[in-house]
Amino acid sequence: MSNPSNLKYTASHEWVKTEADGSITIGITQHAQELLGDMVFVEAPAAGRKLKAKEECAVVESVKAAADVYAPVSGEVIAANGDLDSAPEAINSDPYGAWIFKMKPDSAADVAALLDAAAYQAVVDSEAH
Repeated sequence: MSNPSNLKYTASHEWVKTEADGSITIGITQHAQELLGDMVFVEAPAAGRKLKAKEECAVVESVKAAADVYAPVSGEVIAANGDLDSAPEAINSDPYGAWIFKMKPDSAADVAALLDAAAYQAVVDSEAH
């Protein structure tokens, strides 16, 4: 699966979608969920929590391992995806549809500075060697 070109990415395998209101939606990439395997639990950050860029803020747990999810930029959490409480496997079946949390970024420029799909693919390719 290719990485959608309308999203931004982090080197720690989060995807970021900018919404019409300037908020951002965050999840983990296809590559990340493939490495982790079948998801069994997701802990998202609570709404109202202030995050710094690259701060550990969520946990995804699979049958193989638990992994931290990092804030792509600084800002405030405005929503967590409660659907993942009962259906964490949605991340496996639709990694770019099953978001983990949404936030209001402190700076749109920080979001714009994240990796594009091609740059993220280069990160993935470099890890494979």
